[in-house]
Amino acid sequence: MRLCTVLTAAVSVAAAVSVAAAAALTAPAASAATAAPAPARAATPCQERDLRVSAGPGPGQNTARISVVNEGGRACAVDRVPTVTFRGLDGSAQPVPPATSGPYVLSPGEHGYAAVRTAAPGTAEGHVVPSLSVAADPAHYGVTFGATALGVPDGIRVWEPVTTLWHTSRGAADRALEAGTH
Repeated sequence: MRLCTVLTAAVSVAAAVSVAAAAALTAPAASAATAAPAPARAATPCQERDLRVSAGPGPGQNTARISVVNEGGRACAVDRVPTVTFRGLDGSAQPVPPATSGPYVLSPGEHGYAAVRTAAPGTAEGHVVPSLSVAADPAHYGVTFGATALGVPDGIRVWEPVTTLWHTSRGAADRALEAGTH
């Protein structure tokens, strides 16, 4: 094939694509009644670097409040069950009410709140540990918080720990913990 023929073919293809694109832009739009709904887009998983995880004392004895904020530029999803583990112990806090993994979508700047009960008030059972770790998603490393940061400088008493799902407010998380532990 000669060079002129190759160039002519390439220009012809580019012109055909341009004409087709222009026709698509000028075609009448489908009416709202006949248009197919746009498929729901699932948020992509949050990157750990785009999240800020915090923990502090809770409203009662042996409780903590945790939060996560999306500091990234787009909506993303964490697991709806925060992963709360305790230094030196196997396993993690169980969700109340019982739940399985699923997405919890955070828009940019949006917070999620959860509450954790490490042991029943006044219990002498369990173990005392120096820290707990919180991850917004089980695939993340998480952030570790010492007992002093949680308001218990003598250590965190752990016996059958539970956590709520993420909620839109601290109050909602506190109420879910209260309702789930009776």
